[in-house]
Amino acid sequence: MNTTTTIRPGHQTVLDALRLANRAPSVHNTQPWHWLVGDYSVHLMADRARHVPADDPGARDLVLSCGAALHHLRTALAASGWHAAVCLLPGADPDHLASVEVVPREPAEQDVALALAIPRRHTDHGPFTAWPVPAGHLDLLVRHVTAEGGLLVPVTDPAHRHLGTTAIASGTGWQEETGPPAVPGGDEVLVLATRDDDAVSRLRAGAAASAALLAATGLGLATCPLSRPLRLGCTRARVRDEVLHGRAHPQLFLRVGWAGTEPRAASTRRPVTETVTYLPGTGPRREAAVRRSQVPDPRSSR
Repeated sequence: MNTTTTIRPGHQTVLDALRLANRAPSVHNTQPWHWLVGDYSVHLMADRARHVPADDPGARDLVLSCGAALHHLRTALAASGWHAAVCLLPGADPDHLASVEVVPREPAEQDVALALAIPRRHTDHGPFTAWPVPAGHLDLLVRHVTAEGGLLVPVTDPAHRHLGTTAIASGTGWQEETGPPAVPGGDEVLVLATRDDDAVSRLRAGAAASAALLAATGLGLATCPLSRPLRLGCTRARVRDEVLHGRAHPQLFLRVGWAGTEPRAASTRRPVTETVTYLPGTGPRREAAVRRSQVPDPRSSR
């Protein structure tokens, strides 16, 4: 029996999953992550060389982006029949954001649906139509965010909506292309929040955002995640106190609706080979050598 592939995915399977993980949204398409790959684990590292301190001084958006990439990886692995067990901030290195180990698991229908949405998801900055988003669609997004440890709150009060739209109109956000987003009109505005406001919470917020965006894409909805409007402390405080009643910390806005124009092409992604480093003594060459060693010697049966 070839135990190499029965107890862990092959390296090509991991690379395919990482290729999808690299399609996660990130601020200004910086893709600020790097993957360390071993025979039995994958490690998510913050790539500080791709961080823009002037635009993200506290690295909040870097961590949010990495959390989204981590969820994309989990989703891709799940659709391939592997459950990812994740440990957040596993060591003393603050750039070591997560370690991932996998075990075989039959993929669920939801896993496959979310993975299929990854190549189709993109950030839409254009105006949305006035068609309402069904309440059932919003409820589904809320459930996906809740499953990732976050809170997703639709902004329906007119005063709160004015606060949100004003903040969004004041600047660009968690985006993949340049240019300001359209001020919301017929779309839904939602606040994605977490109970705490530490690095783990922001990783979970990124994962929750990824789950909501992929679910929305599967429903045919257009989406636009925005974090920059919350970078001003006064705006974050108002959203926290007035919209969330002081019970949670806002991490980003989500615009959700029906696209009003033809979608633009997705932004470019780095080749997976530029984002991966193999741990010492691991990698495809070692895997091939192990497989060769497991092939029975035909002379032994004589």
